[in-house]
Amino acid sequence: MAHALDIKAHYQRVRTVLLLVLALNWVVAAVKILLGLLSRSACVSADGFHSLADGASNIVGLIGIHLACQPKDSDHPYGHKKYETLFSLVIAGMLFLVCLNLIREGFGRLLAPVAPTINPLLFIAMLITLAINVTVMRYEHRQGIALRSDILVSDSLHTKADIFTSIAVIISLVAIKAGFPIFDAFATIVIALMIAWAGFSIAKESSNVLCDAAPIVDVKKIEEIVLKIKGVKACHKIRTRGRPDDINLDLHVQVNPDMHVDTAHRVSYAIEEEIKKGIPEITDVLVHIEPRNDTTTND
Repeated sequence: MAHALDIKAHYQRVRTVLLLVLALNWVVAAVKILLGLLSRSACVSADGFHSLADGASNIVGLIGIHLACQPKDSDHPYGHKKYETLFSLVIAGMLFLVCLNLIREGFGRLLAPVAPTINPLLFIAMLITLAINVTVMRYEHRQGIALRSDILVSDSLHTKADIFTSIAVIISLVAIKAGFPIFDAFATIVIALMIAWAGFSIAKESSNVLCDAAPIVDVKKIEEIVLKIKGVKACHKIRTRGRPDDINLDLHVQVNPDMHVDTAHRVSYAIEEEIKKGIPEITDVLVHIEPRNDTTTND
């Protein structure tokens, strides 16, 4: 029961962060889209729709963490945390859709250029929204690392991409003001490519978890912990899978062949306890006890 309460409290903190970020993203998006329409600037509007996609990804994240915080049941004996990773892929998919739409808009502007109306208010608004995005990104990423949340970290990468796109927009506005309206189309395409890269990064990390890539490649620390347990002769076939904050581990441990089954059970329990204590990210340990003899190998 205490563990279930901890999970609920954890996801409540993640939910609070997402709601705050959602509100700020939609304020920023509304400002950028309105300014883009008034100034007829495709790159400013594109930046606004990117921010709008940030807000939409926050909603997807809220759905994901609602499912992820559900307690273990007979159908999900390992819990529901991978739903958070799954919905990170949904965020990546949304980024790719935004990217395709912006590329179409950018090439459309190349074929039929439109001269945007640039004024000081536009620059001031872009600088203010840029400052908000930087603050949101740093806060969300810091909270994501602290709470070990895939949703918050991936969403902060989305916001980070928004920062670079806003910088690209400001640079293009300067170029447009200097008499080069074609930069509006170029900036829109650059923004699209930045969004695509953010989507690829999120998809790669999430796919690693869902495809059971090893979250712990260097297993030396695990070996050191296990070999300190009284009665353990050797350990091998160490495998890990799962999310960085919810790692499942299984390993083979060799003991004296005449060890009584009760003693072997205590050794197995001690291994599980010490591993979880030494590496808190590991939440499930499966120990295979084997007899150690002269012909045993550590393949």
